[in-house]
Amino acid sequence: MKDIPVIKVEAKTLPEAWEKAVLATWKDGLDIRTEYDKPGDPMSKDCTMIIVVDEPMTEPRIHRAFPGGLEDLEVYRQEVIFGIHDHWIKPEEGKWTYTYHQRLANFTVEGSTIDQIGYIIDKLSQTPHSRRAQGITWNPKTDPFTDDPPCLQRIWFRMVESGDKYILNMNTHWRSRDAYKASFMNIFALTDLQRAIAEAISKKMKKEVRVGRYVDISDSFHIYGSYAAEFKNFVKTVSERSFDDKTWSSEFARPFFDEAIARLEKEKQLK
Repeated sequence: MKDIPVIKVEAKTLPEAWEKAVLATWKDGLDIRTEYDKPGDPMSKDCTMIIVVDEPMTEPRIHRAFPGGLEDLEVYRQEVIFGIHDHWIKPEEGKWTYTYHQRLANFTVEGSTIDQIGYIIDKLSQTPHSRRAQGITWNPKTDPFTDDPPCLQRIWFRMVESGDKYILNMNTHWRSRDAYKASFMNIFALTDLQRAIAEAISKKMKKEVRVGRYVDISDSFHIYGSYAAEFKNFVKTVSERSFDDKTWSSEFARPFFDEAIARLEKEKQLK
Protein backbone atom coordinates (compact mmCIF):
# COMPACT_ATOMS: atom_id res chain seq x y z
CA MET A 1 0.00 0.00 0.00
CA LYS A 2 1.30 3.46 -0.91
CA ASP A 3 0.64 6.79 0.71
CA ILE A 4 -0.05 9.94 -1.30
CA PRO A 5 3.41 11.39 -2.00
CA VAL A 6 4.35 14.87 -0.79
CA ILE A 7 6.31 16.76 -3.42
CA LYS A 8 7.99 20.15 -3.12
CA VAL A 9 9.30 22.22 -6.02
CA GLU A 10 10.92 25.65 -5.97
CA ALA A 11 11.89 28.08 -8.71
CA LYS A 12 12.56 31.76 -9.22
CA THR A 13 9.68 32.46 -11.61
CA LEU A 14 6.07 31.38 -11.92
CA PRO A 15 6.28 29.48 -15.26
CA GLU A 16 9.39 27.59 -14.17
CA ALA A 17 7.80 26.57 -10.87
CA TRP A 18 4.54 25.49 -12.53
CA GLU A 19 6.33 23.38 -15.13
CA LYS A 20 8.42 21.69 -12.46
CA ALA A 21 5.29 20.95 -10.42
CA VAL A 22 3.27 19.31 -13.19
CA LEU A 23 6.24 17.28 -14.45
CA ALA A 24 7.01 16.06 -10.91
CA THR A 25 3.37 15.05 -10.47
CA TRP A 26 3.43 13.10 -13.72
CA LYS A 27 6.69 11.38 -12.78
CA ASP A 28 6.20 10.71 -9.07
CA GLY A 29 2.46 11.06 -8.41
CA LEU A 30 0.36 8.19 -7.13
CA ASP A 31 -1.90 6.32 -9.55
CA ILE A 32 -5.39 6.70 -8.09
CA ARG A 33 -9.05 6.82 -9.13
CA THR A 34 -11.26 9.92 -9.02
CA GLU A 35 -14.97 10.58 -8.66
CA TYR A 36 -15.09 11.79 -12.26
CA ASP A 37 -13.61 8.77 -14.06
CA LYS A 38 -15.49 7.28 -16.99
CA PRO A 39 -15.29 3.57 -17.84
CA GLY A 40 -11.91 2.87 -19.40
CA ASP A 41 -10.19 6.05 -18.18
CA PRO A 42 -6.62 5.50 -16.96
CA MET A 43 -5.94 6.32 -13.32
CA SER A 44 -4.95 9.86 -12.47
CA LYS A 45 -1.60 10.99 -11.10
CA ASP A 46 -1.95 12.64 -7.69
CA CYS A 47 0.19 14.11 -4.93
CA THR A 48 0.22 16.66 -2.16
CA MET A 49 2.17 19.51 -3.74
CA ILE A 50 4.09 22.45 -2.28
CA ILE A 51 5.15 25.03 -4.87
CA VAL A 52 7.52 27.85 -3.90
CA VAL A 53 7.88 30.80 -6.28
CA ASP A 54 10.77 32.91 -5.02
CA GLU A 55 10.06 35.99 -7.16
CA PRO A 56 6.45 35.77 -8.39
CA MET A 57 6.51 39.19 -10.10
CA THR A 58 9.74 38.57 -12.01
CA GLU A 59 9.31 38.23 -15.78
CA PRO A 60 8.59 36.14 -17.69
CA ARG A 61 5.35 35.40 -15.82
CA ILE A 62 3.54 33.31 -18.43
CA HIS A 63 4.13 29.74 -19.62
CA ARG A 64 3.23 29.35 -23.29
CA ALA A 65 1.94 25.81 -22.81
CA PHE A 66 -0.65 26.51 -20.13
CA PRO A 67 -4.07 25.30 -21.37
CA GLY A 68 -6.07 28.37 -22.29
CA GLY A 69 -5.61 31.64 -24.13
CA LEU A 70 -4.06 34.90 -23.00
CA GLU A 71 -7.44 36.65 -23.17
CA ASP A 72 -8.89 33.94 -20.89
CA LEU A 73 -6.01 34.51 -18.48
CA GLU A 74 -6.83 38.21 -18.16
CA VAL A 75 -10.54 37.54 -17.71
CA TYR A 76 -9.78 35.06 -14.94
CA ARG A 77 -7.39 37.51 -13.27
CA GLN A 78 -10.12 40.13 -13.23
CA GLU A 79 -12.62 37.63 -11.83
CA VAL A 80 -10.30 36.97 -8.88
CA ILE A 81 -9.06 40.54 -8.27
CA PHE A 82 -12.12 42.62 -9.17
CA GLY A 83 -15.06 40.20 -9.08
CA ILE A 84 -16.18 41.06 -12.60
CA HIS A 85 -18.41 37.98 -12.75
CA ASP A 86 -19.73 37.92 -9.20
CA HIS A 87 -23.15 38.72 -10.68
CA TRP A 88 -23.12 35.26 -12.27
CA ILE A 89 -23.56 33.72 -8.81
CA LYS A 90 -27.14 32.43 -8.94
CA PRO A 91 -27.30 28.93 -7.46
CA GLU A 92 -31.10 29.10 -7.42
CA GLU A 93 -30.93 29.19 -11.24
CA GLY A 94 -28.39 26.38 -11.46
CA LYS A 95 -25.55 28.84 -12.14
CA TRP A 96 -22.38 29.60 -10.19
CA THR A 97 -22.51 29.05 -6.43
CA TYR A 98 -19.51 31.26 -5.64
CA THR A 99 -16.44 33.06 -6.96
CA TYR A 100 -13.18 33.41 -5.10
CA HIS A 101 -13.58 37.19 -5.11
CA GLN A 102 -17.07 36.94 -3.62
CA ARG A 103 -15.92 34.60 -0.87
CA LEU A 104 -12.85 36.70 -0.04
CA ALA A 105 -14.23 40.23 -0.43
CA ASN A 106 -17.98 39.85 0.02
CA PHE A 107 -18.61 36.68 2.04
CA THR A 108 -22.16 36.60 3.38
CA VAL A 109 -22.58 34.55 6.56
CA GLU A 110 -25.92 34.53 8.38
CA GLY A 111 -26.91 37.89 6.96
CA SER A 112 -23.56 39.62 7.58
CA THR A 113 -21.20 40.56 4.76
CA ILE A 114 -17.48 40.19 5.49
CA ASP A 115 -14.67 41.79 3.47
CA GLN A 116 -11.73 39.53 4.29
CA ILE A 117 -9.40 41.29 1.83
CA GLY A 118 -10.11 44.61 3.53
CA TYR A 119 -9.42 42.99 6.90
CA ILE A 120 -6.07 41.62 5.69
CA ILE A 121 -4.99 45.05 4.43
CA ASP A 122 -6.06 46.79 7.64
CA LYS A 123 -4.53 44.16 9.91
CA LEU A 124 -1.11 44.16 8.27
CA SER A 125 -1.08 47.95 7.99
CA GLN A 126 -1.54 48.15 11.75
CA THR A 127 0.50 45.09 12.78
CA PRO A 128 2.79 44.01 9.91
CA HIS A 129 4.13 40.92 11.73
CA SER A 130 0.65 39.58 12.61
CA ARG A 131 -0.04 35.90 11.93
CA ARG A 132 -3.79 36.51 11.67
CA ALA A 133 -3.96 38.01 8.18
CA GLN A 134 -5.93 35.33 6.40
CA GLY A 135 -9.12 34.76 4.44
CA ILE A 136 -11.13 31.57 3.91
CA THR A 137 -13.55 30.45 1.20
CA TRP A 138 -15.21 27.30 2.59
CA ASN A 139 -18.81 27.52 3.76
CA PRO A 140 -19.47 24.33 5.78
CA LYS A 141 -23.21 24.88 5.60
CA THR A 142 -23.43 24.69 1.80
CA ASP A 143 -20.17 23.66 0.12
CA PRO A 144 -20.06 19.95 1.08
CA PHE A 145 -23.35 19.43 -0.76
CA THR A 146 -22.62 21.17 -4.07
CA ASP A 147 -21.21 19.56 -7.22
CA ASP A 148 -18.47 22.18 -7.52
CA PRO A 149 -17.19 23.28 -4.10
CA PRO A 150 -14.26 25.74 -3.88
CA CYS A 151 -10.80 24.37 -4.58
CA LEU A 152 -9.07 27.33 -2.91
CA GLN A 153 -9.58 27.09 0.85
CA ARG A 154 -7.45 29.75 2.46
CA ILE A 155 -5.04 32.61 1.78
CA TRP A 156 -2.53 33.74 4.40
CA PHE A 157 -0.16 36.72 4.52
CA ARG A 158 2.66 37.92 6.73
CA MET A 159 5.05 40.82 6.39
CA VAL A 160 8.79 40.82 7.03
CA GLU A 161 10.64 44.03 7.84
CA SER A 162 13.67 44.66 5.62
CA GLY A 163 15.46 47.89 6.39
CA ASP A 164 13.07 50.75 5.67
CA LYS A 165 10.63 48.60 3.70
CA TYR A 166 8.47 45.51 4.12
CA ILE A 167 8.21 42.23 2.19
CA LEU A 168 4.76 40.63 1.83
CA ASN A 169 4.79 36.82 1.87
CA MET A 170 1.73 34.85 0.76
CA ASN A 171 0.56 31.25 1.16
CA THR A 172 -2.46 29.70 -0.55
CA HIS A 173 -4.04 26.40 0.49
CA TRP A 174 -6.04 24.28 -1.94
CA ARG A 175 -8.31 21.31 -1.30
CA SER A 176 -8.07 19.86 -4.81
CA ARG A 177 -6.56 21.11 -8.03
CA ASP A 178 -6.24 20.14 -11.67
CA ALA A 179 -2.48 20.54 -11.90
CA TYR A 180 -2.27 20.87 -15.67
CA LYS A 181 -5.50 22.58 -16.68
CA ALA A 182 -6.20 24.94 -13.77
CA SER A 183 -3.24 25.64 -11.52
CA PHE A 184 -1.27 28.01 -13.78
CA MET A 185 -4.18 30.44 -14.12
CA ASN A 186 -4.85 30.11 -10.38
CA ILE A 187 -1.27 31.03 -9.47
CA PHE A 188 -1.09 33.85 -12.01
CA ALA A 189 -4.22 35.48 -10.56
CA LEU A 190 -3.41 34.86 -6.89
CA THR A 191 0.09 36.32 -7.19
CA ASP A 192 -1.49 39.38 -8.77
CA LEU A 193 -3.78 39.56 -5.74
CA GLN A 194 -0.60 39.44 -3.64
CA ARG A 195 0.72 42.43 -5.62
CA ALA A 196 -2.55 44.35 -5.23
CA ILE A 197 -2.61 43.77 -1.47
CA ALA A 198 1.05 44.83 -1.16
CA GLU A 199 0.21 48.07 -2.99
CA ALA A 200 -2.83 48.73 -0.78
CA ILE A 201 -0.83 48.16 2.42
CA SER A 202 1.97 50.39 1.12
CA LYS A 203 -0.49 53.19 0.44
CA LYS A 204 -2.05 52.82 3.87
CA MET A 205 1.27 52.66 5.75
CA LYS A 206 3.05 55.18 3.52
CA LYS A 207 5.97 52.76 3.33
CA GLU A 208 7.33 50.59 0.55
CA VAL A 209 5.88 47.07 0.54
CA ARG A 210 7.35 44.63 -1.96
CA VAL A 211 5.97 41.29 -3.11
CA GLY A 212 7.86 38.42 -1.48
CA ARG A 213 7.82 34.69 -2.03
CA TYR A 214 4.62 32.87 -2.87
CA VAL A 215 3.88 29.37 -1.52
CA ASP A 216 1.12 27.24 -3.04
CA ILE A 217 -0.02 24.15 -1.10
CA SER A 218 -2.43 21.60 -2.63
CA ASP A 219 -3.81 18.60 -0.76
CA SER A 220 -4.62 16.93 -4.08
CA PHE A 221 -2.60 18.17 -7.06
CA HIS A 222 -3.61 15.91 -9.92
CA ILE A 223 -3.33 15.13 -13.61
CA TYR A 224 -6.40 13.30 -14.90
CA GLY A 225 -5.90 10.03 -16.73
CA SER A 226 -8.64 11.09 -19.16
CA TYR A 227 -6.28 13.58 -20.82
CA ALA A 228 -3.05 11.61 -20.41
CA ALA A 229 -2.36 11.65 -24.16
CA GLU A 230 -2.65 15.45 -24.24
CA PHE A 231 -0.30 15.76 -21.29
CA LYS A 232 2.28 13.50 -22.95
CA ASN A 233 2.35 16.01 -25.82
CA PHE A 234 2.99 18.77 -23.25
CA VAL A 235 5.90 16.78 -21.79
CA LYS A 236 7.39 16.31 -25.26
CA THR A 237 7.00 20.00 -26.12
CA VAL A 238 8.61 21.37 -22.95
CA SER A 239 11.49 18.89 -23.16
CA GLU A 240 12.41 20.15 -26.63
CA ARG A 241 12.35 23.91 -25.96
CA SER A 242 14.55 26.36 -24.10
CA PHE A 243 13.09 28.35 -21.20
CA ASP A 244 12.84 31.47 -23.38
CA ASP A 245 10.92 29.54 -26.02
CA LYS A 246 8.46 28.24 -23.42
CA THR A 247 7.52 31.57 -21.85
CA TRP A 248 6.00 34.99 -22.55
CA SER A 249 6.45 38.25 -20.73
CA SER A 250 3.52 40.34 -19.53
CA GLU A 251 4.58 42.94 -22.09
CA PHE A 252 4.13 40.43 -24.91
CA ALA A 253 0.71 39.50 -23.53
CA ARG A 254 -0.48 43.11 -23.12
CA PRO A 255 -2.30 43.38 -26.51
CA PHE A 256 -4.19 40.16 -25.74
CA PHE A 257 -5.04 41.41 -22.26
CA ASP A 258 -6.29 44.65 -23.81
CA GLU A 259 -8.55 42.64 -26.12
CA ALA A 260 -9.98 40.86 -23.09
CA ILE A 261 -10.55 44.18 -21.32
CA ALA A 262 -12.40 45.52 -24.37
CA ARG A 263 -14.51 42.37 -24.48
CA LEU A 264 -15.37 42.72 -20.80
CA GLU A 265 -16.35 46.35 -21.33
CA LYS A 266 -18.80 45.31 -24.07
CA GLU A 267 -20.16 42.58 -21.80
CA LYS A 268 -20.71 45.15 -19.04
CA GLN A 269 -22.67 47.40 -21.40
CA LEU A 270 -24.97 44.49 -22.31
CA LYS A 271 -25.83 43.64 -18.69
